[in-house]
Amino acid sequence: MMEKSPTTLASAVGPPSNWIMRWTHLLPASTTVLDIACGRGRHMKWFAQEGHMVTGVDRSAEAITTAKKFGPAICADIESNPWPLRQHNRPQQFGAVIVTNYLWRPLFPTIIQSLAPGGILIYETFSHGNETVGKPSNPDFLLRPAELLSVFRDLQLIAFEEGFLQNPPRFVQRIAAVRPDAKPAGTQPLRRQALDAQHSR
Repeated sequence: MMEKSPTTLASAVGPPSNWIMRWTHLLPASTTVLDIACGRGRHMKWFAQEGHMVTGVDRSAEAITTAKKFGPAICADIESNPWPLRQHNRPQQFGAVIVTNYLWRPLFPTIIQSLAPGGILIYETFSHGNETVGKPSNPDFLLRPAELLSVFRDLQLIAFEEGFLQNPPRFVQRIAAVRPDAKPAGTQPLRRQALDAQHSR
């Protein structure tokens, strides 16, 4: 797959994460995508431009106003209220679920349940160590060592990275995984690696 430059996407909503872009090729054409804590829709825009059908959810009404330009976007407090995307009394399922820069541990089961069989999870957020370089610094919002590997252990792992990125300085943990029952064509064997300044993305 030809790598796309984020330059044309870097408007008011900001550029997409390189981790998200790196694994977008795993999604079959016209995949339904759920962007949790979508903000103003930077990743909704990316997936819509890639031809996918993307839905976002965020608690900020102001952010949702912008996100709606790229697909259905729901304003909901997913930490205090029931999960808003339900079908037949259970979480609605999507071909892909993405999460970036957001951590609310009680939501982990819902994330898994929102993945259709063969669905792709792409997750990236701050991890332990970030308190030494900036915000967030509250451990409630920082992943513990290899926590994503533990939480999503029942998924088929594609890639996992953990460590320091320098631009901007931050500690992150990120995973790409598939819900069992199907494995996308072209997936690679397990990759687990540490990050340092040389791996900045």
